[in-house]
Amino acid sequence: MAAPVISVVLPIYNELESLPLLLDSVVDILEATQIPYEIICVDDGSTDGSAQWLREFDHKYSTVSSVLLRRNYGQTPALAAGFDYAKGQTIVTLDSDLQNDPADIPLLLAKLDEGYDLVSGWRKQRQDDVLTRLLPSIAANRLIALVTGVHLHDYGCSLKAYRAELLADMNLYGELHRFLPALAFIEGARIAEIPVRHHPRRYGQSKYGLDRTFRVAMDLLTIWFMKKFLTRPMHVFGLFGLFSMVFGAILGGYLTFVKLFMGQSIGNRPLLILAVVLLLAGVQLFSFGLLAELLMRTYHESQGKPIYRVREVVGRD
Repeated sequence: MAAPVISVVLPIYNELESLPLLLDSVVDILEATQIPYEIICVDDGSTDGSAQWLREFDHKYSTVSSVLLRRNYGQTPALAAGFDYAKGQTIVTLDSDLQNDPADIPLLLAKLDEGYDLVSGWRKQRQDDVLTRLLPSIAANRLIALVTGVHLHDYGCSLKAYRAELLADMNLYGELHRFLPALAFIEGARIAEIPVRHHPRRYGQSKYGLDRTFRVAMDLLTIWFMKKFLTRPMHVFGLFGLFSMVFGAILGGYLTFVKLFMGQSIGNRPLLILAVVLLLAGVQLFSFGLLAELLMRTYHESQGKPIYRVREVVGRD
């Protein structure tokens, strides 16, 4: 079998009813392209029998393999596992709930061939509940675009196509999968967005809830910091520390002058406490900046451990 050119990564969590239709559809679409491909199903600790079904399905198609994680880690680690096992030059991701349409995969590939490094889908006619999913998503997309500087209509769309070398330079943590375009932009990637189809959910229930809002907000702050100061954390911590120490020293000098030359008591002045706090905070921030510089160098120069643990790999030598 020829080495795969396209790798399709499918993160799966309790989507047993959708899997037969999904995989048959993806295989049909990819066969029509006549491009060597592979499909990597990553079961993220499903409890509905999805893992067992994948074991049995392995005999149907030689181009399909499955990575079964030991427990439910979340969508970001599941995608990271798929990326690590993918062998194709191009990697495509989509959800396993049948809301993304596999027929749009050739459209993403064609756009990628125009010279882009990442092509993201835009669910222009989104088939989700307006109050609980659509409006919060619109607000989140605008906020993410404002903070990151990458102006996409739909950050949450899982249907994306990447060049493999782009993903090789990125490590995923937390809920960072939704910020992959922003991370790619930091790496200097060329990014495009095209409208794609979106279908109502047929089976099961959505795995997304309001509990993810806080985690996404924290990851957004992380992305903002990485975009601004990833390779130079001393520029932010050191700057604040320097200002704090300078103001603390000025206040301390003033209080010293008042005490020595004007004979006034300064022990009960709130200004003395402020001067001490500013000096201590400045030293701490400056020291934190130095530590952050060392951590960033470790981050860039060391080999990190994966954020997942694989229980079993099905259909792979």
